[in-house]
Amino acid sequence: MTTQTVTKGKAAAQTREAAAPAPAASSEAAVKPINRREFLYYIWGASIAVFLAQTTGAIIWFALPRFREGEFGGIFVVDPATVPAVGSAPVPNPTGKYWLSHTPNGLLALNMVCTHLGCLFKWVDANARFECPCHGSKFEEDGKYIEGPAPRSLDRFAVRVITSTGVVESDASGNPVKIDGAVRIEINTGKKIKGPSAGQA
Repeated sequence: MTTQTVTKGKAAAQTREAAAPAPAASSEAAVKPINRREFLYYIWGASIAVFLAQTTGAIIWFALPRFREGEFGGIFVVDPATVPAVGSAPVPNPTGKYWLSHTPNGLLALNMVCTHLGCLFKWVDANARFECPCHGSKFEEDGKYIEGPAPRSLDRFAVRVITSTGVVESDASGNPVKIDGAVRIEINTGKKIKGPSAGQA
């Protein structure tokens, strides 16, 4: 027998082995049970997923609060008949934390908190202006800065006036809104507009 014949025989045997189908895996070997370590990984993973879902829900709940009507941070509805006349003393709303001031230019809702250090200022009839009892800051009836340590005019809340012909809203600067023909007035205490700095007032 020659070397060439032996080589051909080995090559034919290898070809038959390669062509032969692999033995089928038994059904018992295909379903491998999880061990204790894998089980604990799954439990920990599920626990962390549930914890993260609860935390995310809580953050969203507190970051995006929903205020009811008539609650500070929400909308206060004002009856047009109760709005003070032009030139009369502003009317406070302690629940909404604003002063309703009706100036010749229109209606304003002024934040009750002084822009200096957060004291509650008062309307002084004798001087026809707002005065802060803490450090003496003074403001006009429309919230404009007069004098004192306050860095800016009074902050305002957005006002929305609904009339029979349409809707008028405060602009980005919180300028007064005319209320002629108003059927409903809304003060949005969740939308505060910062007063201009004392030098710009």
